[in-house]
Amino acid sequence: MIIERDLTPYVVYSGDPVLRALEKITANKARVIFLVDSHGHLDGVLSDGDFRRWVSSAASLTTDVPALDAANTSPRSLPIGSSPAEIAHAFGSGIDHVALVDERGHLVAIAINRADELRIGNHVVAPDAPALLISEIGINHQGDVSLAKQLVDLSVEAGADIVKFQLRDMDSLYRQGSSGSGGEDLGPQYTLDLLAKYNLDADGLFEVFDHCSDVGIDVMCTAWDPVSVDRLVDYGITSLKVASADMTNHALLRHMAASGTPMVISTGMSTEGEIRETVEVVRSTGVAHAFLHCQSTYPAPFKDINLAYLTRLAELTQAPVGYSGHERGFHVPVAAVALGARIIEKHFTVDRGLEGNDHKVSLLPGEFKEMVQRVREVEEALGTNAPRAVSTGEMMNRVNLAKSLVAARRIEVGEVLADADIDIKSPGRGLQPNAYDKLVGRTTTRALDAGDFFYATDLGDAAPKGRAYDFRRPWGLAVRYHDIDAMTKDTTPDFLEFHFSYKDLDLPVADVFATYDGGLPMGFTTHSPDLFAGDFLLNLASTDDAHWERSIAELQRVVDTTREMQQHFTRHADAKGESAGPVIVASLGGFTTDAFVTPAEREAMYARVADGLARVDDSGVRLCAQTLPPYPWYMGGQLYCNLFVDPRDTAEFAARYDRRLCFDVSHSKLSANYLGMTFADATDLLAPHTEHLHLVDATGVDGEGVQVGDGEIDWAVLAQQLDAMSPGVSFIPEIWQGHVNDGEGFWIALERLEQWF
Repeated sequence: MIIERDLTPYVVYSGDPVLRALEKITANKARVIFLVDSHGHLDGVLSDGDFRRWVSSAASLTTDVPALDAANTSPRSLPIGSSPAEIAHAFGSGIDHVALVDERGHLVAIAINRADELRIGNHVVAPDAPALLISEIGINHQGDVSLAKQLVDLSVEAGADIVKFQLRDMDSLYRQGSSGSGGEDLGPQYTLDLLAKYNLDADGLFEVFDHCSDVGIDVMCTAWDPVSVDRLVDYGITSLKVASADMTNHALLRHMAASGTPMVISTGMSTEGEIRETVEVVRSTGVAHAFLHCQSTYPAPFKDINLAYLTRLAELTQAPVGYSGHERGFHVPVAAVALGARIIEKHFTVDRGLEGNDHKVSLLPGEFKEMVQRVREVEEALGTNAPRAVSTGEMMNRVNLAKSLVAARRIEVGEVLADADIDIKSPGRGLQPNAYDKLVGRTTTRALDAGDFFYATDLGDAAPKGRAYDFRRPWGLAVRYHDIDAMTKDTTPDFLEFHFSYKDLDLPVADVFATYDGGLPMGFTTHSPDLFAGDFLLNLASTDDAHWERSIAELQRVVDTTREMQQHFTRHADAKGESAGPVIVASLGGFTTDAFVTPAEREAMYARVADGLARVDDSGVRLCAQTLPPYPWYMGGQLYCNLFVDPRDTAEFAARYDRRLCFDVSHSKLSANYLGMTFADATDLLAPHTEHLHLVDATGVDGEGVQVGDGEIDWAVLAQQLDAMSPGVSFIPEIWQGHVNDGEGFWIALERLEQWF
């Protein structure tokens, strides 16, 4: 069970309209809401069932009546001090949420009947939550409060969610108290002598716990005896740990549970029969709990760990399960997460050579940090059991590597397609080969040359086409040299944006435009390649001088080509005219292959970019840095991007170095999602520095190039912001693969954008 004290998702005022209550019921996914008066006094509860009963009995329906009119005004409630067993008894008959009230009837908490999750401090342990990673400091502080605090700080830096300690009252725990270990066997003597030197009493530990609060990390503590339990509960510990050695100590377990403090129980040194007994004892108390699979050998042989037991433990306990590891390394805990462990506990030290068995099986700070990273990567990789979808990277590779259905000969409008008319060729831009049988026998609605792709629209309605559009700002289309005519046959954009490949830069510009006598009746912008010959990725932030120099040289080629193109266009892309020159969009670099750099490293990288730009002769053009996503896709593979991602330092770069931006709204939406900031706030920072726009939707942190309106961007809000802060700035719809089927994706995007821009 969970005792939830954050009441906001579960509470409305009694006088609020019933519609407001229904909205919260939907939002909290609990299907129930509690009603309080202006002083917080519990007045009632409204569930789905209560609402249905009210609807069926009401003479007339209106959702602006007070929520209390539809509520159950005699809700089941208990005093806030009720035991877990009493609360557990209150559940049932469809009731999974019980109000906990103080002596004056004020709602102060809600008990939630969830056996598969528990709350530990600021963390929820649940099937859909990240694994809880515990740094087990234990007695590795060697009895030194200062070392204990240092271990806490290092645990925070390493990414631990919780630090764990141990508390023993030596006089009540051991038969000889704290007086000595005489007469004991070798093993107990070693343990008692170690504890005599290195045990911290409650007051010493509480000083360390206060430090944990100061640095923002939750604390768990193993209590070895009832006296220690009481001291920890009085302190306000967020959770109690039960050592493997105490798993069969039912009296201690019941004493812990009586406090209502969540419990995490290790199962090392126990048989399955003993585990079953303990499960029944703990379950009968009603306290929130989890069990950890554990092999109590220091260090544990890999052959004895038996991670597969995690699955059985989950079946036995019907509660969250985890893994407490005493083996060498951290690869076993990573595997445990893949098998369903929701809690991972590993010992933590600064020196494995220190005295004590725990140090030998502990991770050093850097190792713990790497374990955290690998666990989070595995959690990302696990995903869900939802139906399989094609990822962004796979879509790119599918275009490059897969095959399409293409015309085997020249085909006229109105012909009936036969087997001989259809061939299967790469790349995968058109209909996949599995549509072959659907295509045979269709009557064509358009003419195709040999090698032209068939598209989904060839199986049904005709594809959208370009037309005259009406926008408040200059608009354009992304093109390659070879598809100028196809993109402009049904519409005349204000400009064309040429997305260069590195091979395009080798073509004589005069030859490309030789057929356009008098020039094209529009303006133009260009987009630098990201990738050049030899798998060379343009990166002006590179610390490798040879790579940096080549990046400058390649960008200069783009600028020179762009300047040479101006004579072949009769208009300009926007109102700034000939004196401003055409816009050039470039992704300027800052990529890494394995992980993000730290924020502190970015300033020097931006300075390196600025130094490189200063070497480029960009007179007569407007060279713009493109805003970038956190996880950019290049040739079907994902990298990490560090620069022009965070809107805050991107805007600072633009201001400091007097550089303008191409605001790619898809990229920056992904960045805002990754950074946890609103896209409206990101736009406020970027729009004042924007010279050019790429308008396209986005989903999540790496779903870029999504069709306008099919992603997460609020286009109405964005349009208002851009009208206010970037009026008259040119744009293109940069839909991924928007150019295929004669620009089908672009025409859909422009149709939708017209209502906002």
